[in-house]
Amino acid sequence: MKRSMGARALVVPTPVYVVGTYDAEGVPNVMTVAWGGICCSKPPCLAISVRAATYTHGNLMARRAFTVNVPGRRHVREADYFGIASGRDGSKFTSAGLTPVPAGTVDAPAVAEFPLSLECRVVNVAELGLHTQFVGEIIDVQADDSVLDAQGRLDAAAVDPFVYAPEDGHYYALGERLGKAFTLGR
Repeated sequence: MKRSMGARALVVPTPVYVVGTYDAEGVPNVMTVAWGGICCSKPPCLAISVRAATYTHGNLMARRAFTVNVPGRRHVREADYFGIASGRDGSKFTSAGLTPVPAGTVDAPAVAEFPLSLECRVVNVAELGLHTQFVGEIIDVQADDSVLDAQGRLDAAAVDPFVYAPEDGHYYALGERLGKAFTLGR
């Protein structure tokens, strides 16, 4: 039997995305967000939700561009740090020992060491309450060769992403492959 837990922001898995933006002076900044995901396939769009109190929020409003960088498991500490430190206090890139690189198609930095980066242009902004949702049209996807299979498709196991569980506040690695989507149910 299921038990009511009340209205709350609770779903698993929750992605771990590192959002890259430039501030007013062109200084690269990153912030880890968990509220986000693909929200449209044509045009390809990704939504992230950010509190107005964050440094990233102001950067998103001013620059109207961002990257979503997907860290692999080996960068879990850096991704966590990016979510608890503020860009107002100094360079998170420098503190974490990671490298900002300019995105190829939008006015935002990517994280060189992370295997997957999506370059997004803000196309919609919605005030939702505590968070502002930014919908970004995905202009390009950049993937390291090391995470592509022989056909040039993204290999999720090679990315080695991890997820966040809001209820217990822990990160979890992805598990085994279960089967091909859209065929198991036939």
